[in-house]
Amino acid sequence: MKELGEYLKHTRISNGVSMEEAAEDLELSTSQLENIESGNVRAFKDVYSLKQYVRQYAKYLGLDPEKVVDEFNGFLFEHTSKISLDDIKAAQKKLEAKEKEEKKIKSPYTMEHKKKFSVWPFVLIPLVILFLFVIIYLIVSTINKAPVVDTELVSEVRKEYVDEFTY
Repeated sequence: MKELGEYLKHTRISNGVSMEEAAEDLELSTSQLENIESGNVRAFKDVYSLKQYVRQYAKYLGLDPEKVVDEFNGFLFEHTSKISLDDIKAAQKKLEAKEKEEKKIKSPYTMEHKKKFSVWPFVLIPLVILFLFVIIYLIVSTINKAPVVDTELVSEVRKEYVDEFTY
């Protein structure tokens, strides 16, 4: 990757483009371009995004982006093919152990249960209280209602009552 980075740097300098100008045009930080030019692959979290940055940078410099990406892919192949077989087996054993641990049968008495949060009590209790208040209000309002008495009828009844006792 160092050779590819040096080639990109040499092309940028020969085109008369400054690091800051290239970073601004590509919407990358200068540190990202410096890492690409120095071949520092570990500065990037994702190799695929680095590949896109290299493609974009090559196109910006007027190079054939496919040839540059092929060179980058060659570096990746060479780098990943240097992983030892023992490292691969160790990683596979770790993965198998983790899967085996997940497959173990767990007793319902020893398992940790997550408490479920239910919204229903918070909805149901206020509704029941509201319903009770409405019922109590209706009962109290019907009990406290005075009977409707027509004043004309009262006066007629009093006249008859008074007339009966005056004879």
